[in-house]
Amino acid sequence: MASRRRIGTVATAVAATAMAGVVALNLMPDRRELRGPVPNAVTTASPDFRRTLAGLYGSNLIDGNQIETLSNGDAIFPAMLEAIRGAQSSITFETYVYWSGGIAQQFAQALIDRAMAGVEVRVMLDWAGSQPMDLSLIAEMEAAGVRVVRFRPVRWYTLDRINNRTHRKLLVVDGHVGFIGGVGIGDEWLGDARHPGEWRELHYRVTGPAVAALQGAFVSNWVEDTGEVLQGARFFPELEQTGEATAQLVLSSTGSRNYMHMMLMTAIAGAERHIRITTPYLVPDDVAIAQLVQARARGVEIDIIVPGEHMDKDMVRQASRYFWGPLLEAGVRIHEFQPTFMHAKLIIIDEALASIGSTNFDERSFRLNDEANLNVFDAAFAREQIAHFENDLARSRQVTLESWRNRPLRQRLSDWGWSWLRAQF
Repeated sequence: MASRRRIGTVATAVAATAMAGVVALNLMPDRRELRGPVPNAVTTASPDFRRTLAGLYGSNLIDGNQIETLSNGDAIFPAMLEAIRGAQSSITFETYVYWSGGIAQQFAQALIDRAMAGVEVRVMLDWAGSQPMDLSLIAEMEAAGVRVVRFRPVRWYTLDRINNRTHRKLLVVDGHVGFIGGVGIGDEWLGDARHPGEWRELHYRVTGPAVAALQGAFVSNWVEDTGEVLQGARFFPELEQTGEATAQLVLSSTGSRNYMHMMLMTAIAGAERHIRITTPYLVPDDVAIAQLVQARARGVEIDIIVPGEHMDKDMVRQASRYFWGPLLEAGVRIHEFQPTFMHAKLIIIDEALASIGSTNFDERSFRLNDEANLNVFDAAFAREQIAHFENDLARSRQVTLESWRNRPLRQRLSDWGWSWLRAQF
């Protein structure tokens, strides 16, 4: 009996040690290639700027695209649903957040209808992000012929990757039209950001040759969980040029997680006049802070819009606030959006580049998540995004260095405490 107790004790200790090892493996900061800021060697005014980004990160430069800005749920959801309902051959859809609610039911029904009409419909939901989802929606979709996959569910062979989620938001219909941006399929995104119940968001409708790159991004994750490589004209039709915008798709994923981080730092290093950043989660690493501070030292204006009191994860807001000191001291202007939760993700470098997609300006997006951003090299598109930024800026309140320094002791202690989880935010 004593021997069995000793064996049980040893087994428990081994199991606890193994579990602690798994937790530690997932909570440890991920590797980082950049050990310091990227030098200011290639500026936005140089033709080398585009070629450098294209050569270093993601796809090559893709000409001839049209990119339509969709502002808030009132514009985003009708455009996406219209595309889905008009599908003739295929729908591929990858998203992190897919909640229950009225809009989720609308999307599920639209996907069901097209699957029953013979359209190939494939849906990839992140396992963690879709946990709150009404499981009956998945059952209904699968019963209608929709192939639904939960990305990286917890299995013994995925324990070392529990913390690596897909945060991409990609929808491609018939291989001809794509959507990319920050929206989740939930009722929080309904409306026009008029009050706290309607989140602020930007999403984008893409046509032209760049759609094939969006499709490839979906396939790269789909094949990981299913082993299926999507091929042929159903998914990759001939694509004609539809506009003037030059684009480049940048992905971060297993084996290339730092691409997004390095790309954004390289873009910031090239700024000559103005950097504008909108992000729901501003939790930069030391390299990103130094990169912004160096840009300010060159005389570059920097404005960052973040959420104010309306925030879905208050601990992230507190962790973020802890790191504002060096930025504010350098003259970076940080603005808190007032009407509702700011969930849009947008980085504009001068009028040379607008980077749109799923990436937040935080460590999780830099090194843990699978992300997808479309870099758009088009002055007219950049000016359009600047107009959206300025409109949001007018509804934001600037944080001063004095107010940051004088925040209550309890708040400063809380900010410091949450900052220790910086690598997870």
